[in-house]
Amino acid sequence: MKGITGKIASGWYIWLIGIFITAVFAMYMIVGENSYIAVPDNLDLFVAQYQMMKNTGTFWAHGADVPFLNGISRDNLPGEFYLYSILYMIFPAYVAYVLGYILKIVIALVSCLLLFKDFFPDEKPGDVAYLSAFAYGILNLFPAFGIPFASIPLVIYLLRRIYRIGLKREVVKYYILLFLYPVVSYFSYFGMFILGYLVLAIIWRLISDKKLSLSLCISLIVLSAGFVIFEYRLFGTMLLSDEITIRSSMKDASMGISEIIGESFSVFKNGMMHADDAHSYFVFPVCMIYLVFLNAGYAIKRDFKGIVHDIYNFFFVLLIFNSAVYGIYYSEAVRDFVALVLPPLTGWQFNRTIFFSPFLWYGMFFIVCRRMAKRSNVLLRISARVLPVIAVFVILLFSGHYNDMYDTAYGTAYRLKTGHEVDRLSYREFYSTELFDKIKSDLGYEEDEWAVAYGMHPAVLEYNGISTLDGYLGFYSQEYKEKFRRVIAPALDRKENTRIYFDDWGARCYLYSGTDDSIVMPTKSMAGVTDTNLYADTEALRELSCKYIFSRIELGNAKEKGLLSVGTYEDESSPMTIYVYRLD
Repeated sequence: MKGITGKIASGWYIWLIGIFITAVFAMYMIVGENSYIAVPDNLDLFVAQYQMMKNTGTFWAHGADVPFLNGISRDNLPGEFYLYSILYMIFPAYVAYVLGYILKIVIALVSCLLLFKDFFPDEKPGDVAYLSAFAYGILNLFPAFGIPFASIPLVIYLLRRIYRIGLKREVVKYYILLFLYPVVSYFSYFGMFILGYLVLAIIWRLISDKKLSLSLCISLIVLSAGFVIFEYRLFGTMLLSDEITIRSSMKDASMGISEIIGESFSVFKNGMMHADDAHSYFVFPVCMIYLVFLNAGYAIKRDFKGIVHDIYNFFFVLLIFNSAVYGIYYSEAVRDFVALVLPPLTGWQFNRTIFFSPFLWYGMFFIVCRRMAKRSNVLLRISARVLPVIAVFVILLFSGHYNDMYDTAYGTAYRLKTGHEVDRLSYREFYSTELFDKIKSDLGYEEDEWAVAYGMHPAVLEYNGISTLDGYLGFYSQEYKEKFRRVIAPALDRKENTRIYFDDWGARCYLYSGTDDSIVMPTKSMAGVTDTNLYADTEALRELSCKYIFSRIELGNAKEKGLLSVGTYEDESSPMTIYVYRLD
């Protein structure tokens, strides 16, 4: 009995992680679609697109269009070999989303522990390694790309093993795994940069070793081939299509040197939305204090080689590089140079180097904790275990974006305690499938009948099997953007900030208000709406073969716009009221 108790006590951190994963999965399954899931670049984008591909059976289709944005190529959506895509093929969308979150944690844990064993082959990963890996795994990052974030240490591990083994027979299995790596990555967000870093690593080892690493050169070929094969749709669209897309007309902010420096420092300290690792609250001060302490010690001992060779300082330099590139992206001259040298990359956001910073911050944090754990001072050794636990709680409680677990726990507790709902729409309410099933049945809706959404994201219609002329996508034809602009010109003429938003970006091809900044509120109430008139060219909509407008707002000028009210729809399963109008 004492032996069992001792094992449990010694492996407390593994039990803690296991209980967390089990409890979170149980919470999501019990609460179900009443969970509060992040909307921006999530429910309004990838989740709906995956469901749309499932509805239309186009996951594996070739030469097929998907029914949004007036019908675009299925090739513009995520590939079928991406692990996240596979989840949505097999499971219902909500379950796939939850499994993606759980898998992200597991992949981060496995990847980090493999990398630990590679760095320290004579050590068994203990509490500090597990807890630091766990903290990295639960970061609330861009949900659709949480798995690629989590797998960054895995590709580092594979490349390190390949470099150290060389061209021996045992390296073959690592080449196979490297070839398969794109299944858990994504080229335009991560892969292109990984290949770039690999080229730099080859050059670095050439200078350091005074000979070319053939094993790393082969790795470059193998990994490139993996990305090309597993993401063949993306490469075909980028390189083989002569279609002019909205990337050609996208305009980003153009900043001066002082603004660029300020932007670089801000993202260095605070991160950004899609890579919100919450490091600024706790990890940042811990790492910066240690940075000063570490290098002051080297300077006192006049060990300047130690400063250069310490991996902690190397990680810090990479953080500065990533942040600097993020800021430099806002130099119009630099963007124009990239477009001139590599025309297919016009509009490409090369500042996504910042996506690698969460791993670097938590890698540095692990180094701090591990070095403290190795000291003889009891207080330092205890602190080494306490710091990762604090980091975990900070992530769970203070993440500003995509914190679905906290939002779901809070919203559920609020409902149980007060008997009332928070104003925010849950997953079930956001898509309101039962309500839209009723609407489609009443209309006798056919799949080839085009529609637009007003007062809600077009993703709601896409998820429910309604073909949309509007939608959200960062890569569609400039020609269609100009056609749809005719539809929304009356609204854009009234709102300069909306005009700039659409003309200079255009990924959200929506119907806009001519008065309010936003009318697509993922809330039960529509309290922010001050004007019920529709500012749109309905004749231009007719030319696009639009038949229906689905609106959360009862249009005050429907007759003036030549719209026939078909009906007002409600359902006890949804807090939304949907007004349906037909263009005759």
